[in-house]
Amino acid sequence: MSTFAVTTIHVKTTWAFRLASGILPYLVSFSALFIAWHLASIYLVKSILFPPPIEVFVKAWELLRSGDLEIDMLASLQRIFLGFFLGSALGIPIGLTIGSFASVRRLVEPWTEFLRFIPATALITIAVIWFGIGEEGKVFLIVYTTIFIVILNTAAGVASIHKNMTRAALALGATRWQMYTLVALPATVPFILTGMRLAMANSFTTIVAAEMISAPHGLGVMLWNGRLFMLVDDIFVSLLTLGLLGFAADRLFRMGIYRFAHRYGPVT
Repeated sequence: MSTFAVTTIHVKTTWAFRLASGILPYLVSFSALFIAWHLASIYLVKSILFPPPIEVFVKAWELLRSGDLEIDMLASLQRIFLGFFLGSALGIPIGLTIGSFASVRRLVEPWTEFLRFIPATALITIAVIWFGIGEEGKVFLIVYTTIFIVILNTAAGVASIHKNMTRAALALGATRWQMYTLVALPATVPFILTGMRLAMANSFTTIVAAEMISAPHGLGVMLWNGRLFMLVDDIFVSLLTLGLLGFAADRLFRMGIYRFAHRYGPVT
């Protein structure tokens, strides 16, 4: 056997081992969760209001076969990611500006701190008045609940830049714009990515409230209809789907960070 073939086999074996070792903890963790859920539904809460996981999986399979679950998932994911990316795109430059310029920070920080304590659910009526019952109002709520996390983390990242780094850049003749783009932005990337990761979680938690605005499809719609008509299996399917989709999105986001942005520093 040639050296090239041996190397190829070794690389494939190593990759398979890393993949298995990475997936195994998740499988064990989720298995323990579902076993505990099953035992609780049998021995602790014997009620139709707390179905065992097998019943929820059967219901989810039925909804998948009919196509209803796929439609709801795609509708919710579209709103979640559109609001998340818009909130991040707006929050990053605002956070960089607040952190870089003291005059801007004194002007903008008060209303930023004021608005972030108003929950998105309290703005449902405002969203309907401003944007109607279309997609714009739903996306607005998700943008609202994500933008402030990105702003605060980005501003904190700029504030954490070591003063010696700033002094060195100024000594080398860096302009304000170069300080902004070549010093502040790269040094703040770990904070930005952490803020975006937290903002993504907020996007998933806000989608149920956002889809209260006359949404035709979505996991939040499934949840609310399940509550209205006491379709407990549908409620658990929507909750389980939201959790799994959020978990998958978070893992993919972390993989992207480790693949493309690890040189900027560790991101938990």
